[in-house]
Amino acid sequence: MRTNITHILLLLGFIHIGLTHGYAQSKDGAKITPNSKISLNDSIPSTENLIKNDSIHNDSLQALEKEKESIDAIIEHTADDYIIEDIIKKITYLYNNAEINYKDINIKAGDIKIDHGTNTIIARGIKDSVGVYSQLPIFRQGNEESTQDSIVFNFKSEKALVYGLSTEQDGIYTLGEKMKRINDSTIFVRNIRFTTSDKENPDYYLQTKKAKIVPGKKIIVGLTHLVVADVPTPIFLPFAYFPLTSTKTSGIIVPTYGQSTSQGFFMQNGGYYFAGNDFYDLTVLADLYSNGSWGLSTKSSYKRRYKYSGNFNINYESLIYNIDGFDDYSKSKNYNIRWSHSQDAKSNPNSKLSASVNLGSSNYYSQSINQYNSPYSLTNTLSSSISYYRKLVGTPFSFTTSASHSQNTNTEIISMTLPSFILNMDRIYPFAPKSGSQNNAFQKIGFNYGLKAENKIEVMEEDFFKAKMFDEAKTGVQHNISLSTNMKVLKYLTLSPSVTYKEVWYFKSIDKNYDELNQEIVTDTINGFVSFREYSAGASLSTSIYGMFKFKGKRLDAIRHTMRPSISYNYRPDFSYYYETVQASGDPLDLEEYSPFDYGAYGSPSQGLSQSIGLSLNNNFEAKVRNKDPSGDEEFKKITLLNNLNFSTSYNVVADSLKWSTVNVTAGTQIFNNKLSVNTGATLDPYAINSNGQRYNTFNIHNDGSLFRLTRANLTLSYSLSNKDFDKSEDKEDKKDDMQNEQNSDLFGQNMNNFRDDESENSSKEDENSRKDEKTVLYQNKIPWSLRLSYSGTYSNSNRESEITNSSLMFSGDVELTPKWKVGVSSGYDFVNKGFSYTQLRFSRDLDSWRVNFNWVPFGTTTSYYFFIGVKASILSDLKYEQRSTPDQSLF
Repeated sequence: MRTNITHILLLLGFIHIGLTHGYAQSKDGAKITPNSKISLNDSIPSTENLIKNDSIHNDSLQALEKEKESIDAIIEHTADDYIIEDIIKKITYLYNNAEINYKDINIKAGDIKIDHGTNTIIARGIKDSVGVYSQLPIFRQGNEESTQDSIVFNFKSEKALVYGLSTEQDGIYTLGEKMKRINDSTIFVRNIRFTTSDKENPDYYLQTKKAKIVPGKKIIVGLTHLVVADVPTPIFLPFAYFPLTSTKTSGIIVPTYGQSTSQGFFMQNGGYYFAGNDFYDLTVLADLYSNGSWGLSTKSSYKRRYKYSGNFNINYESLIYNIDGFDDYSKSKNYNIRWSHSQDAKSNPNSKLSASVNLGSSNYYSQSINQYNSPYSLTNTLSSSISYYRKLVGTPFSFTTSASHSQNTNTEIISMTLPSFILNMDRIYPFAPKSGSQNNAFQKIGFNYGLKAENKIEVMEEDFFKAKMFDEAKTGVQHNISLSTNMKVLKYLTLSPSVTYKEVWYFKSIDKNYDELNQEIVTDTINGFVSFREYSAGASLSTSIYGMFKFKGKRLDAIRHTMRPSISYNYRPDFSYYYETVQASGDPLDLEEYSPFDYGAYGSPSQGLSQSIGLSLNNNFEAKVRNKDPSGDEEFKKITLLNNLNFSTSYNVVADSLKWSTVNVTAGTQIFNNKLSVNTGATLDPYAINSNGQRYNTFNIHNDGSLFRLTRANLTLSYSLSNKDFDKSEDKEDKKDDMQNEQNSDLFGQNMNNFRDDESENSSKEDENSRKDEKTVLYQNKIPWSLRLSYSGTYSNSNRESEITNSSLMFSGDVELTPKWKVGVSSGYDFVNKGFSYTQLRFSRDLDSWRVNFNWVPFGTTTSYYFFIGVKASILSDLKYEQRSTPDQSLF
């Protein structure tokens, strides 16, 4: 009786478990099932326990209830070939493309065993039909993933033991012999290799005995050895720290070193990077030289999403030349401040703050020996602008307040407008109907008003921001009012009359008197409000004329000529009554005229009556040709033959001589499929000149000359060419993009350190992933290359000198000798001074995980070279070797 009850209980237990897990019992007692779910809230009872509890009482029935475990999730598992669940041993077997999901953990492998007794999962690969070990275990938790030879995972404690680890985090590939996972935040690895190479046999790796990994945060290792191409190097690191984070992290910036002919040995651009927060960061760099020279640089970037962004740079250098006590000993202290700020268009459509500042010592770029400043050594102008714009909503008014600066580094003259205030009123039509269109000239009368107030300063650099700078400032306020309209005349002509009024306010004036004692003119500055007014009137008559020339050629269908002639008349009275006279010498009749407004920001009133007639003619030529491809969407296409051919001159009716002004001619076009840009201009003078080179009131043609005398001409050519221009299969849009990129060429050389920045930017995780699928293809008979040319020439003949004052050719090109070898050159030749301009040679070699670059300036005042070999990935950017020479600033 007891035996029968035991058998019944055992049978009921199997039926209960079978219904729960959906399996069928095999002959050997194991259970074979397709994909299933096992609830780990319930433990699987053993047969031995069931036999021992043979009582029919309640305590016997309780033996069939599942014992609660600490696991509170469900293991979902699948496999292609089979799933075997051994109830007696509490083991589940999965084979071929096996997969397990538990909480946020996913394990894939060829062979997986789940041991419910020990709460462990054992995963390993399998051998395929040819004996290759495949379907290696892939362990994924959250966003982290690793591949290994085998893994033992305890799903209760979530600890793991891994053999043959291979994982990637933030661009670092970790290859370890044995790994012990304590929890989801601490991992210990033995005999480990770190690399950024994604190859099966890495290009290089850092090898160490032990390491600690905190996923998503850091990797800490002990004594580390660099191995390149499986060849051990003599380079060892006592320890290494690799930050693993998707956010910015503060850290030390390793300096570069070298030797300068004037400052001795140096370390440049070393310092510290402060990550700050999501809104700003800060970089502090320093330069140290063995002769006592030094430099300091700070750079900060900031950004507020949908608000504004910008960056701020301050640079200072204290340079010592030669040895103290010698005659050629000297010191120089230079600085440079740069600030760039832009406001997001979505921030506020009615106001905008922008800044572009480049302010500093005139000699900063020319004397700096920091390699970062080498490309800017030819800079001769510094300029700055800070402005704030505001639209007064509900009114036609808007205002702009700004400060600007322009500095000539050759003359060291600084011109500033500090500050400037401009108030503008949108054009209003006081006589226009409240609704409907403007039908006549009276209704089209428009009224404009503008106010401009400025404080202008011009000072030498040595007096910058000293008292003298503000004492010589010129201040003024200018009001401008204009009325204009337009009307049709004779159906095809447009007549546009206008009237303007200008009023200028100053807050100080000058008064001149003759000092009879010293026999000189004395100028006094008088503080107080003064003003003057001017007005003028004018009218213009213009139209457009279209001409069409038809052809019967196979391709050329027609040429269209567009002419836009215009004639204008301007009248301005004589405002000489604002001027005063002063005795110039001991003779009371020797008088000199002057303006009390000479020191004003907007000059003095106009002198002399002016009635001028302006003439201009603008031309444009376009061709209509048949498309070569008959299957194209369009049968014809339009080609611009000549973008512009413009003529302009003027005639002063009331002038007593030299009534005609010079004739200005400009022309421009793009030919060869918009590859060659041509722009030219000329100045033609109708009057002759005397032996002193002065114009006089005789036409050149009446002086046995030509109709016009060419006094000045200029020509600029810009041409870009690449191998893609000869590839008919190349997509047209790609060619267009390449042409636009080539226009922003490197005719004046590249930054000696540009490649480092490019590689840092391109070493993000997305770029690394995209490069995995790239395959190097031999060029065979196609070698990529590009060439950019620019010519500039100027001819001058204003005083019969008939000489070419400027003629220079700039060129820059690159050739990819192989998919990973690239050479380039940037240079130019001055045909007038007969010498080469700034010349730079570039050599680049892509070594997959590494990059080699060599930049060389072979001659000139900025002679230097820069050699670099290092890891491309930004996370190991300090694994590099650099050798450089700084420009020798001395002239031979």
